[in-house]
Amino acid sequence: MEKAESRYVKRVRDEYAEKRPDKLDEFRALDKKAKLPAAITAYVLGIMGALMTGAGVCLILKIFGASLSFAMPLGIAAGCAGIVLLIADAFIYRAVLRAGKRKYGAKIVALGDELLGDRSL
Repeated sequence: MEKAESRYVKRVRDEYAEKRPDKLDEFRALDKKAKLPAAITAYVLGIMGALMTGAGVCLILKIFGASLSFAMPLGIAAGCAGIVLLIADAFIYRAVLRAGKRKYGAKIVALGDELLGDRSL
């Protein structure tokens, strides 16, 4: 069998073989558990802030709500609220990430030391 064929056979075989999670997989999963809530929070708040800012600009420019007499003040309020949310997003992200690191940090460090064979610098 040629090299290319044997690599293909091995790749297909590995796809169907039962995968046993090892310590590196557990390490990756813990890292993901620590960081994922912060990322999701940042994305959601960032999108909400951008939409609020955009809606405020649309109200100010009378793209929608042209018949409202209070569209300009409402647009300014919505735009400012969106900008405040975008600014707060970074601080909230750091706080949620810090909480995740605090929650899973000891397990990650212990597992990392175990994986490295406790080679300290």
